[in-house]
Amino acid sequence: MADTTPAVPSRPAYRKLSVIVPIYNERNTVGEIVRRMRMVELPVDLEVVLVDDGSDDGTRALLPQLADSTVRTVTHDTNRGKGAAVRTGLQHATGDLVLIQDADLEYDPDEWPRLLAPMMKGRARVVYGSRFTGERRNMQLSSWLGNRLLVGVANVLFNTTLSDLETGYKLFDRQLLESLHVTADRFDFEAEVTARVLSAGERIYEVPISYTAREREEGKKITWRDGATELWVLLRCRFAR
Repeated sequence: MADTTPAVPSRPAYRKLSVIVPIYNERNTVGEIVRRMRMVELPVDLEVVLVDDGSDDGTRALLPQLADSTVRTVTHDTNRGKGAAVRTGLQHATGDLVLIQDADLEYDPDEWPRLLAPMMKGRARVVYGSRFTGERRNMQLSSWLGNRLLVGVANVLFNTTLSDLETGYKLFDRQLLESLHVTADRFDFEAEVTARVLSAGERIYEVPISYTAREREEGKKITWRDGATELWVLLRCRFAR
């Protein structure tokens, strides 16, 4: 008699997490975020790639002090943008999992195991940490409205139900991320990588994360102009031939 027991999908054998940290003028926070990253207990090996994106506030002078066997540093001579920094970091990363970690203190590395869990169980190849389903210090109204607009447009264009497109916590299967061929240099990376994932037929797994929003005077860099560019990127990716 034929065996009709459903096959159990095998779990992917991920071995190393590469955390890419784009950095621009984060002298006051980069040391603390590296300290927090080193404290996280993980089911895989850890590699951290710090990418200084042309900082001019003294950040670059601090980075050699942070390097060790698991933390390496890369520099851009000029400020090229978050997307460019992520691509540079990917060139130097060796892990089969890739996570993007901002250098400010808005996102807590203690959330990493929560992001990793669906990947390790074979449930997803892309995981986003959603700021709108977990604990948070509320962001400014203008930032909230911009986020709601962008994610709403993305949901309509790509027939999905994301709650957070702009999240700084995006975790990828390395092979998938490299196959997307994302070219955005600045904050429009967030929109393009999301659009490319969805266009490729992948569904994004979301988990709730905590979030501590910072204000403009504390170093917040993204502006409404970036949001307008991202809106255009979503439309271009959806309708480009």
